[in-house]
Order: sequence, then structure tokens, then C-alpha cells
Amino acid sequence: MMREPHRVRVPRTLLHARQLTVVALLLAAVGFVTQMVAGVTDTPTIPPGLVLILAAALLVASVPGRWAPIAGPVAGVFNVVAFVVVGAADRLVDPNPPAGFVGAWTMVPALVVAAVAGTATVVRSHSDTSAADVEVRTDDAAGHPESHT
Repeated sequence: MMREPHRVRVPRTLLHARQLTVVALLLAAVGFVTQMVAGVTDTPTIPPGLVLILAAALLVASVPGRWAPIAGPVAGVFNVVAFVVVGAADRLVDPNPPAGFVGAWTMVPALVVAAVAGTATVVRSHSDTSAADVEVRTDDAAGHPESHT
């Protein structure tokens, strides 16, 4: 007799936040590559920031579980901090070259969205514990513990 696989019901809001994290990370990757093509970056042949963004998108999209979406905020914060530390923030105000400007304005907001959506997904998934998973103990009138599930 075959058993049906165990299915976990995921609230739609969590699914949407997780999908938003993936889309934002992929959009950030497009912005990153656009800046590389524009010649405004001084990145290695295989840029660690881009690898981190793509790995985070793959992890969030394909690994089930509550903690996988944390890759979005990790990639987002890492890349925004790196963007500022390497002095690239001027690309957000200097429109030359236009592709560098557009790439920066594509990447940075997308990284912020990925960080916020990923954080919201993790926080929400940990607060959405079903009543069946929680055991509440109270005392009856005589002071004896009662268990309610």
C-alpha cells in the first residue's frame, strides 16, 4: 500500500514573498551585469557579488524550508554594502554612462526589495505556527495541569 507524500500547506503570502525575493534577486543580477557591460565596474572575471546574487536566487527558489529565504537578505545586504564601500554609489547620481546609471538603479532597489521580502518571508514563516504544533498547558480548578492541543 503506497502512502501519499506528506504535504505542507504554505500560506499564499509566504509563497508570494518568496517569489518576490527570487524575482528581485534576478533583477539585481541583470543590473549587476548591465553595469559590467557598461564598463563601470572593476570586478574579477567571476564577480563574487554576482555569484552570491545568483546562488541566493537559486537557493530561495529551489530549497524548501523556513530558512532558505534568508539568502535574499544576505545577498542584498552584502552587495549594497560592497556597492557603497567600493565607491560605486555615485553611479546612482551620475547618468554617464547611461547603462551604468540604469544598471545601478536596477540593482540597488532590487537588492533592497530582496532583503526586505526575504526577511519578511523568514519572520512570517516562523510566526505562522499551526495550532496543531503548539501545546498549551493550563491548570484546572484543582491546580492540575491540563494539556490542550
